Amino acid sequence: MFAGKTILALITARGGSKGLPGKNIRPLLGKPLIAWTIEQALDCPYLDRVVVSTDDREIAETARGFGAEVPFLRPPELATDEAKSIDVVLHALDYFAQQNDEYDYLVLLQPTSPLRRKEDIGRALELLIRNAARADSLVSVGEISHGHPAMVQKIDDEGLLQPFLGQRITALRRQDLSPAYVPYGVVFISKVDKLKLLKTFYQEKTLPYVIQRWQHYEIDDIYDFTVTEAILKQRLEGNHEFSG
Repeated sequence: MFAGKTILALITARGGSKGLPGKNIRPLLGKPLIAWTIEQALDCPYLDRVVVSTDDREIAETARGFGAEVPFLRPPELATDEAKSIDVVLHALDYFAQQNDEYDYLVLLQPTSPLRRKEDIGRALELLIRNAARADSLVSVGEISHGHPAMVQKIDDEGLLQPFLGQRITALRRQDLSPAYVPYGVVFISKVDKLKLLKTFYQEKTLPYVIQRWQHYEIDDIYDFTVTEAILKQRLEGNHEFSG
């Protein structure tokens, strides 16, 4: 609880993964991938409950072993490649509502984004709740360092490069462009009533939580996994370049 508000943390982790099979329980520096996110959540004093939503019994057993709650198994239709993340979130909220267990805020944490600083979850909650009069949700974002939208190209039907956004650029320097941001799975937060109504974390009144450059990785394949593992190793060894 923070500022009198009840807060549910939900970690979503399905069993199927085509890019990296079994990734949610794949060992990452000696611990299952999902364990990093569970421990980060349990370390935040503001969270009333830390719950994992999964369809997979092995993931459920692993999650419980690291201290998370797994009060239900997600139905198969919410564990396919086509299933939407928001439907998984709403399923969990509906489950708790049926138990007469309501929350003011929901924090969505993706186990494929383990590069969180110890303070990230708490700081993000403080930022949103202290600004509750002007914002209803929060999304973690990182500034684009490569591939700015203004520079993105597409290949047309004749095999020629064309500006993706429709405006051709000429000798444009990255330093001359306005900052652009991409969302990452470090933390998503929303007021529960707004989440149920709008069915998205990207609402009209959404705050950004800007993360560091070294946090710009989400594990979808072996390349992401390898980079993330190297960064975590550097942080554990106290490399100051990864301590910001």
